[in-house]
Amino acid sequence: MNDSRISGLHRLSVAERIDMLERAGWLTPGDAELLRQGRQVLAPATADKIIENVVGVFGLPFAIAANFVVNGRDYIVPMVVEEPSIVAATSNAARLARGNGGFEATCAESLLAGQVHVSDIADIDAAIEALHESQAELIAEANAVHPRLAARGGGVNDIEVRRLDDMLAIHLLVDTCDAMGANLVNTICESIAPRIAAICDGNVALRILSNLADRSLVSARVHYRPQDLAITEMTGDEVRDRIVTASDIAVADPYRAATHNKGILNGIDAVAVATGNDWRAIEAGAHAYAAMSGGYAPLATWSVDATGNLVGELCMPLKVGIVGGTLAANAASSVALRMTGVESARELAELMAAVGLAQNFAAIRALATEGIQQGHMRLHARSATTVGSRADVPGAPATSEGATARAAGKIILFGEHAVVYGRHALALPILDAVTADVTASDGLTIAVPEWGIAETIDNAGTPIGRAVSLIIDELGLADGRFAIQLRSFLPRGMGLGSSAAFAVAVVRAFDAALGLGLDDADVNRVAFECEKLAHGTPSGVDNTLATYGKPMLFRNTGKWQVQELELIAPPPLVIACSSQRGLTGEQVAGVRQRYEQLADRYNALFDEMDALSLAGLDALQAGNHAELGALMNIGHGLLGAIEVSTPELDAMVGIARAAGAIGAKLTGAGGGGAVIALCPGAVADVADAFRLAGFKTLSLPG
Repeated sequence: MNDSRISGLHRLSVAERIDMLERAGWLTPGDAELLRQGRQVLAPATADKIIENVVGVFGLPFAIAANFVVNGRDYIVPMVVEEPSIVAATSNAARLARGNGGFEATCAESLLAGQVHVSDIADIDAAIEALHESQAELIAEANAVHPRLAARGGGVNDIEVRRLDDMLAIHLLVDTCDAMGANLVNTICESIAPRIAAICDGNVALRILSNLADRSLVSARVHYRPQDLAITEMTGDEVRDRIVTASDIAVADPYRAATHNKGILNGIDAVAVATGNDWRAIEAGAHAYAAMSGGYAPLATWSVDATGNLVGELCMPLKVGIVGGTLAANAASSVALRMTGVESARELAELMAAVGLAQNFAAIRALATEGIQQGHMRLHARSATTVGSRADVPGAPATSEGATARAAGKIILFGEHAVVYGRHALALPILDAVTADVTASDGLTIAVPEWGIAETIDNAGTPIGRAVSLIIDELGLADGRFAIQLRSFLPRGMGLGSSAAFAVAVVRAFDAALGLGLDDADVNRVAFECEKLAHGTPSGVDNTLATYGKPMLFRNTGKWQVQELELIAPPPLVIACSSQRGLTGEQVAGVRQRYEQLADRYNALFDEMDALSLAGLDALQAGNHAELGALMNIGHGLLGAIEVSTPELDAMVGIARAAGAIGAKLTGAGGGGAVIALCPGAVADVADAFRLAGFKTLSLPG
């Protein structure tokens, strides 16, 4: 087990902290490298898929609190927060608690209430009786909305009815398993609301979840020994008693209780933001719960036990998740979750409750002794004198001779090969899949560490080296001397657009380093030349997607026709890589040879693929997963008909469907490569099934 007790962390540089966490086992080598390079930072193109009207990305410090022991297990806690003293104070509170066993935390149940409010009821008593009689039927209908959730042990497990004057509030109590669950619960409410209204003989007024998650209560408890509390001016007993007095004041005074609870949420919110959870929902539920008695009460209280120890106890609603939401889109949240090592949403909630109690202790101890400002304002002063330098800007070139740029990979939902023959293809980006660093050098070199490539351009023997030579010629940089390093999240030869992404990233890095003034059309043109070098007769979809990083409907009829798409949310896809590389050039050539022998037959198949792309567009934009999955299954069959699937790819499709995917198909040129699976409510199940079968999986952000 990793030890979370880390001394002197604040004295290390950022790079040294990352190295220490990697050596201690809290960071994987891959996550450590992400942090070193700043590649966990949300890219503007990704942010543009998450909310509306994006103009940039707003940064916040990403830190870790050390020393935590919760339920006998060590934890490192990721925290994203701008307020000085929170991380240091929380780490110190956890250190003091270690000597007495750390924190205990429990979460007895984790249910989210979906509310259906029904008005205009003629006979409320009769409606209540009818609802009770129909409860089993309603639960079954509600669980049919997300059958995979019920199959994993979640779903609606009870219905409660509350009378509100002349209307009813019907609560569907949903176990969302490891998801935050807002979208799941809202979908269930909207689906079942008409049936509930009919039973009540009334009208639906509202149908949405409640953020007062009082069926997801988490408790935390900690003991501090008096000898661990002493400071220079006060004995441990005095400090202990002052903390208890401060707690009693919060019980008696709602004005103080509000600030008391804000201290708790300083810690919990910071973990929620780091792990991609909805901190606003947590705040709303916490304050509503604090006011349920009719007044406003503290969420944590402090007392003295029979042995003289200081005892802190916290109870509050915490409904959090470790899957779904924007986690797949935000690499930083994924790193943070992996850093915690939690294996379930309940475990994360218990850890967060312990953090909240630790932060409450730290704040009250400072307030009751030296005062909150002494250390707090010292850290404020430090931060005010260190921000704003050019080095604080992620991705900024160190000099005019160096720069970093990123580009997207791709998956093809529909239209592989048919797009080469003038039909439509429907494609999605894999954002920030490739990074290119260009710096001034004595020679001209290219390196791709993940692929074991390191060579000089003059005698480059790889397709990547030849593509870089072409880029240098196209940009008129033949006399330049540069070191080019490429980093890729995409495995090689999987049909995920790595060659186009490499080309786009390199072109953009040169543009940024040298101020070439290239626009997207210029970048796309050069990348297409590289694609022709790599694949012979490419359609243009890979380089276009790599350049623009947008979901798109693409067609090449001698002129590229691109329809960029705005999606409500990305489809819940799992990407799995086969054991065989797919060589796009060979597959395109093989299809062309068969096409020339059976042109009429192949044109008919390509027309069917074109129809799938257009139908898939409608399903994708409408969020109709059932329709999209059915079309994907047909699409895989058509790709088999043109002989680009393999027995292994067919088997992978079968694995996905057996694990709960509603649609699966190969993506890319085939002959090896990757499979995509559409898995609403079953992403984790399908990914686990692939991994158990020995296949690597990738996430699809944005």
